[in-house]
Amino acid sequence: MTIGNLMRLLSDGDVHSGEQLGGALGISRAAVWKQLKRLEALGVEVEAVKGRGYRLSQRLEPLDGASVVAHLPASARHHLSRLFVEDQLPSSNAYLRERFQQGAGHGEVCLVELQTAGRGRRGRAWTTPWGQSLMLSVGWRFESGVVALEGLSLAVGVVVAQVLERHGAAPALKWPNDVLLKNRDDEVAKLAGILVEVTGDAAGPCEVVIGIGMNLWLPDALREAIDQPVAALADTCPHISRNQLAADMVAGLLDMLATFEARGFGAWQAAWNQRHAFADQPIYVLQGEKKHEATAGEVDASGNLWITEATGQSRRLVGGEISIRRRL
Repeated sequence: MTIGNLMRLLSDGDVHSGEQLGGALGISRAAVWKQLKRLEALGVEVEAVKGRGYRLSQRLEPLDGASVVAHLPASARHHLSRLFVEDQLPSSNAYLRERFQQGAGHGEVCLVELQTAGRGRRGRAWTTPWGQSLMLSVGWRFESGVVALEGLSLAVGVVVAQVLERHGAAPALKWPNDVLLKNRDDEVAKLAGILVEVTGDAAGPCEVVIGIGMNLWLPDALREAIDQPVAALADTCPHISRNQLAADMVAGLLDMLATFEARGFGAWQAAWNQRHAFADQPIYVLQGEKKHEATAGEVDASGNLWITEATGQSRRLVGGEISIRRRL
């Protein structure tokens, strides 16, 4: 019995007795109780209703591959070669990297309910409870070399922002890989992170895996455990369909990837700058242990961020192990 089977039974938000759950899963009530404790350890809030049973504090919409595919437009279905929906993986990006090693991977998408070893940029962990985020990876093979992929992660950010805007949110983009949104405390905070991993020859071809992790719901206990402000999409869009959102993200990403090699980031440059979270604002530039002050400018056609130093000199930041923070 997987945690996913139990979560799907509880996902309607109704109260289910231990006997009902055990009968549906083919296990004892004692085993049900142990699995519920496992859920709590995974950050899922479960309420015990005295004399009646158990229910989730937050109603969930489990991922469903058929539903996602049904919501895809024809263009995206044309580009999609395979869709995987997994209950649990160490990492959806690692899953697709393995698919490339097996000779597949191109046009493949992996959605996962729970990642146990997910990571963001600069090796940071990305952890959310089962079923309360949108975690997906997309694999794509480019015939050109790595140079042709300049600005790709920023183009992904534009796609994510455009999809969220169609659902009623007002996101901003933080160079080079974050999507921001106002949280319930009216703070602009991180909603999603983007991780792009490239393998192959510098002159081409090369294989790319794009990973996105987005908070949809965040329990209070998890918010308190995170040492920085965070946002969840439900803070501003409480009734969003998770499967519809997944389909829209997949469609937007596949359509963008199909034309990026020919068009380059320049086709998305203006859209990124329009959503630039720190445009013309004072920032800190962080590189390793070094930190210095600057003012943020716009990104160029290669996805580099131009800044103005305290000395008045302008220079560009190239992605990698550099990040920026708002300077208050």
